[in-house]
Amino acid sequence: MQFVAKKKISENSCNSWQKRSMTDIAIRVENLSKQYRIGGPQARYKTIRESLTEAVQAPFRRLSSVVRGQSSAASNETLWALKDVSFEVKQGEVVGIIGRNGAGKTTLLKILSRITEPTEGYAEIHGRVGSLLEVGTGFHPELTGRENIYLNGAILGMKRAEIDRKFDEMVAFAEIEKFMDTPVKYYSSGMYVRLAFSVAAHMEPEILLVDEVLAVGDVEFQKKCLGKMEDVSRGGRTVLFVSHSMASIANLCRRAILLDTGKMVKDGQPDEVIQHYISTSRSVGGQVVWPDPTNAPGNDVARLHAVRILQDGIDSPTADVDISKDVIIQIAYWNLKEDALLYSAVWLRDKMGTVVFASSNHRLISLTDDPWAGRPHPAGLFKSLCRIPGNLLNDGLYSVTAIVGNDRAERQVFEDYVLSFHVHDTGGGRTEYMGIFLGTVRPQLAWHTEYLDG
Repeated sequence: MQFVAKKKISENSCNSWQKRSMTDIAIRVENLSKQYRIGGPQARYKTIRESLTEAVQAPFRRLSSVVRGQSSAASNETLWALKDVSFEVKQGEVVGIIGRNGAGKTTLLKILSRITEPTEGYAEIHGRVGSLLEVGTGFHPELTGRENIYLNGAILGMKRAEIDRKFDEMVAFAEIEKFMDTPVKYYSSGMYVRLAFSVAAHMEPEILLVDEVLAVGDVEFQKKCLGKMEDVSRGGRTVLFVSHSMASIANLCRRAILLDTGKMVKDGQPDEVIQHYISTSRSVGGQVVWPDPTNAPGNDVARLHAVRILQDGIDSPTADVDISKDVIIQIAYWNLKEDALLYSAVWLRDKMGTVVFASSNHRLISLTDDPWAGRPHPAGLFKSLCRIPGNLLNDGLYSVTAIVGNDRAERQVFEDYVLSFHVHDTGGGRTEYMGIFLGTVRPQLAWHTEYLDG
């Protein structure tokens, strides 16, 4: 399959593609770019009649616009979701794609899956493609699970005989045997993703494109899906895997690509790319600040103002903390809805992206006496502090996810990897042992030993 931006097609380039396609390259992406228009009406597919009518009316619309002096700055604003991305993936490679929300990961997979067209550049795909980009993609809500297996399989290019042969295996993998004759509109999101992944994985594609939909399933099913992807990769097939789970990327992939604001910034070994991703978080000097609420993360209920790393004895935010002293994570946010019941929460991740712990001042789970827990918040600016005891974290790099939600545990703000900080072992707590302490945390716990018998 060759998928090209229309403006880039030429006879010479097509001939060169045919020569290069005889290699062991499964995916080739060259100068791939995708531009979206913000604020204006989005283009849609038109009938021939509509196209002809618009072509006839276009000169008069332009003339009318000039006479009235109409213009819209918003409709002319554009966003490059991808910009000049180039890479190659060999057959049998398992490549992880990482980056923040909005980095262009899903856009890249949609172009490779031929869901959307690139604005510039081209992509080549050599092999049968199976993709799982959104929960229940290709499912019809009124059809049963059984019927949707055949429908979705046909969309993915499977023949009926192939679906018949693998039907029982798909159903067993999805673990929804009792609901196969139930319309999928009654399925939970977890049941949707089970069935969707099962169909995509069992079509035996030469290339499998997987987005972060696996996060919908429970832990056991996620392990099952990862195991299936490992089977696919061991079978010599190519996998392109988008995930926010750095642990999954590190364990499953032999290569990783980092995207940032639509551009490819690093391509290499997973551990090197992950370290670069985490260490280049948006924090500068231990803080990230949004001075204007209109441009801050959040919605019409709450918006993030700042996230800071503080430590006792230091007057300003810092990205380098002493292992023996308390670490304070500060979340400042605007409450925009009078009497909203809000809570603050943090996730702390280690250098591989594994969540070390999650903590919240929610009234039902907080162990501290927070004066605003469970109370209606007046409109205005609030500041929450989370204190991590000294000598709890091991030395190393950590990243913070900042969350603001309402009392029903619904997230209003979710900023993943908003900033990072280093914990430094200053040696103050050491005596004779100078080696490395294992683990992500190294708490100083109470021990007691008794002499029982001589």
